[in-house]
Amino acid sequence: MPSQMIDFPTPDGTADAFLAFPEGGGSHPGVLLYMDAIGLRPVLREMAEQLSAHGYCVLVPNVFYRAGRAPVLEIPDLTNAESRETFVSRVIPLLTEHTPQRAFSDAQAYLDFLTARPEVRPGPVGAVGYCMGATLALRTAATHPGQVAAVAGFHPASLATDAPDSPHLLAPKVSAEVHFGIAEHDESMPPEAVARLSAALDAAGVRNICEVYPGTVHGFTMADTAVFNQAGLDRHWDRLLDLLARTLTVG
Repeated sequence: MPSQMIDFPTPDGTADAFLAFPEGGGSHPGVLLYMDAIGLRPVLREMAEQLSAHGYCVLVPNVFYRAGRAPVLEIPDLTNAESRETFVSRVIPLLTEHTPQRAFSDAQAYLDFLTARPEVRPGPVGAVGYCMGATLALRTAATHPGQVAAVAGFHPASLATDAPDSPHLLAPKVSAEVHFGIAEHDESMPPEAVARLSAALDAAGVRNICEVYPGTVHGFTMADTAVFNQAGLDRHWDRLLDLLARTLTVG
């Protein structure tokens, strides 16, 4: 699939991102794909290209662009569980710095850039996220309800907590259809959190599915890590493609 690294302006500087779009020219529905905490790297570029092969123009921004171009941190061999855990601990400061206010500001810049691309047709877009990206996708949909028609989040973290800015509290502002694919074994999304998230979406009238993927742990879609689960990845593609086909127009 045609693809490229690209830079574009934001209120806080210049963001680098990966852009993938179908072959053959023309315009296509846009999808904003939010990275996991590990960052923009080959496996996410490959996933974006795979999604673009189904008829979507996909933008994957480096969410941590304020700290540098991707990869912001040197990424070790993530198939080694110990290396992965050590690396994730180094990412925590970047996560802490990425406040909801930054997320809201960035979402506007990302959507403005994506929808202005000649490869993107007018109309609603999808927001997809992995790990922390699921939160960013939900925040994007809540602040742009007329623009985001689909939200998908896989192995999301801490979507429903007691915090006053917990993402699930944004449910009344969401008009998109939502699918969350939740790891069966994930301390950040225990069964009570899944129930709280589902209840908030239901109460707000949001069409949603909060599905627990059996036999998976947090990060299961990422083929470059020790927690990768092929069955979970396959289920993720089934759910994601079905959601986008229902909510976005593919010509």
